[in-house]
Amino acid sequence: MKLSYQSVFSAILLFVSSASLIGCQSTNAPPADLTLLDNAPFKVLPVESQKEIFTLDEHIVDTLNQNFKRSEQPELRRAEVIMQFLLDNGDNTLSYMSDANLTASQAYHNLNANCLSLSILAFSLSEYLNLKGQFQKVHVPEYWASSRGYNFLSGHINLKVYEDRAKFIGKNVLHTSPKTLTIDFDPNSRRQAFRTTEITKDRVTAMFYNNKGAINMVEGRKDQAFSYFQAAIEMDSQYSSAWANLAILYRLSGKLKIAEKMYNQALALNSNNNTAKGNLAVLYDMTDRSEQAEQIRAQLYQVRKSNPYYVITLGNEALEQGNAVKAINLYRDALKLDKRLHEGHFALAKAYFALGKLELTKRHLQRALALSQFKHNQLQYRGKLEWLDAVAKN
Repeated sequence: MKLSYQSVFSAILLFVSSASLIGCQSTNAPPADLTLLDNAPFKVLPVESQKEIFTLDEHIVDTLNQNFKRSEQPELRRAEVIMQFLLDNGDNTLSYMSDANLTASQAYHNLNANCLSLSILAFSLSEYLNLKGQFQKVHVPEYWASSRGYNFLSGHINLKVYEDRAKFIGKNVLHTSPKTLTIDFDPNSRRQAFRTTEITKDRVTAMFYNNKGAINMVEGRKDQAFSYFQAAIEMDSQYSSAWANLAILYRLSGKLKIAEKMYNQALALNSNNNTAKGNLAVLYDMTDRSEQAEQIRAQLYQVRKSNPYYVITLGNEALEQGNAVKAINLYRDALKLDKRLHEGHFALAKAYFALGKLELTKRHLQRALALSQFKHNQLQYRGKLEWLDAVAKN
């Protein structure tokens, strides 16, 4: 699914790592029309229940019991110890388009997980330690990653943990301000202190289903994808992104009329869902309504033109079309907006390599390495630098 300066690309919303949200949920959204799910041309397959997503297995419970006596105080300090373990060990795993959408127990045993899965694990661990956990949506700039012909717009959440004062009801305890601990698996988010909005456990469960549905859709498993999107909507019918992704599935299946209704449903629930708007423009193109599509594109460009990640995505499109010079100009524009984006330097390295300019390729790979914070990015850049050195010697 392509994009250009004039056109809006198709995107799928995922909550996978240090990335973005697409606007705020409307507080006055009408009830969702669940009849849109009727007579679906897909087979409904089993998905994980909410209990299965959040349950800690016996091994984890035994480990917690051995390391933390439930009567010890202070509780928040006990949470800090185990959460620090997750922060120390979960850094190098936050990758796009991996099978990283894990339940709490799976994430504990395999820390190759995304921010959503690690936050679910942190919530379950906190709950077992008699702490209250509150999920939070983090409002960060829109961020895209491309894979398998799709653009993925990713969202970010974290978890606020605090002592459960309800346990002290009826006891002679002097209450002060509750102590809190924010668990955030993205160092960029932790450093910049973005605005947050509280979200429910049901919304997080819907996000989990939405992620799984998106992965299955891209991999061509349409029945499984539908089953996850339907589960997301049944868990939280007000979750706009699940409706928008389900609309993509219907569009890919040639069901354009119902897809359009689902895009409009997504926008009725969240008028700021720019992903749904962009995908609706694609559908308008497919149904000979180019003027309406262009109106959406013009609106979205005005919203996104100051976002360096959007400009990088435009550059990626130019590079895919074989226009490396245009791509370089766009990548430079993105770095003018934010000179510390390692993604911008990596993009420049790819463009210069396409032109055969190996010295400039190496220079920008080194700059990308210096600016990157996640271990998986650092390993990627080091590997490419080593490969580039080997190519130069030959």
